[in-house]
Amino acid sequence: MTDTFSSENLSLQLTNTLPDSLRSYNLKSKAELASETIIKLIQNGSFKKETILPSEMELAKLLGVGRSTVREAVKQLVSQNILEIKRGLGTFVAKNPGVLPDPFGFRFYKDKLKLGLDLCEIRLLIEPSLARNAAEHATPEQIQIICAAHEKIKSLIHAGINHEAADVAFHSSIANCSTNAIMPNLMDIIYAAINYIINLNNRTLLEEAIQTHQMVVDAILNKDGEAASKAMELHINQIKDDVINRIKANK
Repeated sequence: MTDTFSSENLSLQLTNTLPDSLRSYNLKSKAELASETIIKLIQNGSFKKETILPSEMELAKLLGVGRSTVREAVKQLVSQNILEIKRGLGTFVAKNPGVLPDPFGFRFYKDKLKLGLDLCEIRLLIEPSLARNAAEHATPEQIQIICAAHEKIKSLIHAGINHEAADVAFHSSIANCSTNAIMPNLMDIIYAAINYIINLNNRTLLEEAIQTHQMVVDAILNKDGEAASKAMELHINQIKDDVINRIKANK
């Protein structure tokens, strides 16, 4: 997305966000105050998720600070996954501001197969219920996104292309049907480690994944919560069984 913001609109929002001048504060650095102001503008909807921020010069003018202060503030927010710099395009608000991609340190687990098994157990506790909820409550727009994600997975697998990101998008689209505001972000954290539990070289598993994904999609289209729950449980158990077999093979 490449939404832009008018100086007049942002100036008004800034006035509402910070009734006092940024320079009147002396307990924090200007960069910290500038970053806090940007966060507030994201929180109140002035800067929306996945949209581009004003230029560095415009931000400096709006915040009443120098461009070097804006640069430092942006640097701080990028490190917190609140902002994202896209080379050649500009600085954007992150998709999930403040949600770090690996807060549990999955990448540092030495035993990836054991991690995969543990993640399957967690997914079995949560995802069948998410699939049931999607079948019973998803809007037509949400169902369309789920179906499109499934079709993309199929096309990538059949083309022999890595489908990891598409698989995450499929499961995320189901989680996004939940009315629980925490659930989509929580599942995105779990899905970030999905590459540890998918054997991308196992053609049998990939074909099974297509079949069980289709079962989930069909159940959602039929608004059959029970069938959706059982299909998702079957899908995750297939992955779990594959992980168990690889653990046994490594012993």
